[in-house]
Amino acid sequence: MTPPTPGLGMRSDASGRGETALALALGRDACIVLPTYNERENLPLMLRALMEVGPSIRVLVVDDASPDGTGEVADAIAASHPSRIDVLHRAAKTGLGDAYVAGFRRVLASGAERIFEMDADFSHPVAAIPDMLALAEAHDVVVGSRYVGGGSLDRSWSTLRRLLSWGGNQYARRLTGLRVHDATAGFKCFRREALERLPLDEVRSQGYNFQIEMAMRCQKVGLRVVEYPIHFADRSRGTSKMTPAIAVEALWRVWQLAILMR
Repeated sequence: MTPPTPGLGMRSDASGRGETALALALGRDACIVLPTYNERENLPLMLRALMEVGPSIRVLVVDDASPDGTGEVADAIAASHPSRIDVLHRAAKTGLGDAYVAGFRRVLASGAERIFEMDADFSHPVAAIPDMLALAEAHDVVVGSRYVGGGSLDRSWSTLRRLLSWGGNQYARRLTGLRVHDATAGFKCFRREALERLPLDEVRSQGYNFQIEMAMRCQKVGLRVVEYPIHFADRSRGTSKMTPAIAVEALWRVWQLAILMR
């Protein structure tokens, strides 16, 4: 899978086709599903940044009853942007997969043409959204990828953390036969019709395995997937949800996915 060059959607040729394509993409009804749990520091800044991408961008915050009041913060901001920000309150934290599936269902019902998934902690670059939207004009799924040419990880990551991330990704790819280079990528843009082809009621994985399962389901139904290189930044506010125990659990659960989805 050959990744596009960063900035692809921004460039224009002599006939202006590039600018026309980008204008068309930015005019799409696009909604970003943003799961949150204890992100009250990041959420106001993230929502402000997303609102500045373009007037057609909407956001659905899916909050899992955050003890720090993230849900209430989301409600207050949504009240000032009723046509662009919505909040889905879930009763408990049952997993990332459950949060995304609930969010996808809400967004599809709202009529969105393009559906994003991304983190609320700025690890995924907001600036990549226009180019990913432009690529979605010709592809079913656009993956914000760390592991294709031009992709990168935060410099603060230790060598061990880099090896664990890269090694875990290679392990998942080899075990499942995935062609996508970043199997656990959590920054994606789906065309509406592509997401509708995926059996969301059959998705069972949580955490990092949710991303692997979604990648497998995309490949299984033959969706056109392209990877867009991104820089993955480490969070500067709040606490990471990733722990060694979660990473170890993800490794052995990949075997379950490989068997169940044959």
